[in-house]
Amino acid sequence: MANTYSQVNIHYVFAVKGRENIISKALQKRLFEYISGILSGKNAYPLAVGGWKDHIHILFELPTDKNIAEIVREVKASSTNWINSLGLIKGKFSWQAGYGAFSYTKSQRNNVINYILNQEQHHRVKTFKEEYLEILQKFEIDFNEQFVFEFYEE
Repeated sequence: MANTYSQVNIHYVFAVKGRENIISKALQKRLFEYISGILSGKNAYPLAVGGWKDHIHILFELPTDKNIAEIVREVKASSTNWINSLGLIKGKFSWQAGYGAFSYTKSQRNNVINYILNQEQHHRVKTFKEEYLEILQKFEIDFNEQFVFEFYEE
């Protein structure tokens, strides 16, 4: 084939190191816009960026010349440097090492986008731990709860 075509939608989730609730509402808007810019710069079209005080959800189209790990590494490193260089939180900011990545079909995109953009309402009734473990179970991913994330008691 002369050209390469793909349509791969990736939803990925990652948390603040130590699960600290430090992504304030004021920071969220700026951070989500910054992350969208990182993705656009990597030709990974951002479909939705959202989250809550201690974690981020991103849905993007994976470009044909990159893999998920490269995109995740760039988003985490760039956003960490941005937050720290501007002093947007007290102390040193960092993300946890792990992440979850899940693929969705184009027909599922609107549901995932709405889910990501409504994290505040969602977390009124469900903790991040409950949410994330449900996603892993929904995708039938084998996991050891001890190694999923650094969870504190909620």
